[in-house]
Amino acid sequence: MPSKPSAARHDMSVILVTGSYDHEIRFWEAWSGICSRTIPRTGESGQVNRLAISHDKRFLAAAIHKKINIYDIASSSPDPLATFEGHTNNVTSIAFNSEGKWLVSGSEDSTIKIWDLRNPANNVHRTYYNKSPVNDVCIHPNQGELISCDQAGSVKQWDLTDTICSHDLTPAVDVPVRSITLALDGSCVVAGNNKGQCFVWKLNDENTGLPRFQAVTRFQAHSKYITRCLLSPDARFLATCSADTTVKIWSISPNYELKFEKVLAGHQRWVWDCAFSADSAYLVTASSDHTARLWEMASGETVRQYNGHHKAAVCCALHDGAS
Repeated sequence: MPSKPSAARHDMSVILVTGSYDHEIRFWEAWSGICSRTIPRTGESGQVNRLAISHDKRFLAAAIHKKINIYDIASSSPDPLATFEGHTNNVTSIAFNSEGKWLVSGSEDSTIKIWDLRNPANNVHRTYYNKSPVNDVCIHPNQGELISCDQAGSVKQWDLTDTICSHDLTPAVDVPVRSITLALDGSCVVAGNNKGQCFVWKLNDENTGLPRFQAVTRFQAHSKYITRCLLSPDARFLATCSADTTVKIWSISPNYELKFEKVLAGHQRWVWDCAFSADSAYLVTASSDHTARLWEMASGETVRQYNGHHKAAVCCALHDGAS
């Protein structure tokens, strides 16, 4: 057995959470594989779609059907601290801003919403109308822009100061873009679509005179749906999850060309979500086979499997870095 990875120390410095169609949220001791806390089904309709951990490790956001629950990570209470309601269809994506002041969500109701975490009583701060169901949204490291992708096949940049869509791309006509991921340094963005294709853009500064989204490459990553694509924190790797039951790892060169490295094979059904450890050495995945797995990137081997969900595990979140 390898030495304990940073994603697997048994203390509150490591937060590992999974969500499932069984309506349960489970917290795990990453190295032992023991479920340390369960937020059970409460009779509410709707599965857990996405999870996000705040940068200071205080809060967990859970997209549960049309609403978002905010939980206190340090508490043992199953009750949320706050519930954000306003979307009229499935919430598909959530993310905390770096200072913990607001949360962004995307939904199948074709809107993106900004929620004010400091004012739960009047929490819908802003709404963007996308005209097509939103599949994913992420926050640019400058905290002033959002990048989203949707069912119509568009990738869009939203300016938070002017409340507008400043860029609109269509990498493949009439092919839904399922997932979007942005490098932590804001240097590039990768999108994955329903035909298993990935698209890579270099993000240029607006004042350079170069295109904001400079197309670098496109490639066939999988033969079936890409459910999630995710850049590692060090921007050296891209992980792509797929309906073909595998996760593929791609290395990224300084000029943003991608090279296939390995397949992480072991899940028996669709792989829906993934999360990197802070040092980019480990990856957590969630699958329709009811399990989550911790993979060692160097070897491509499973070092821990998390069993306990009774239906598909469709989302996961990991925070083992500094708060």
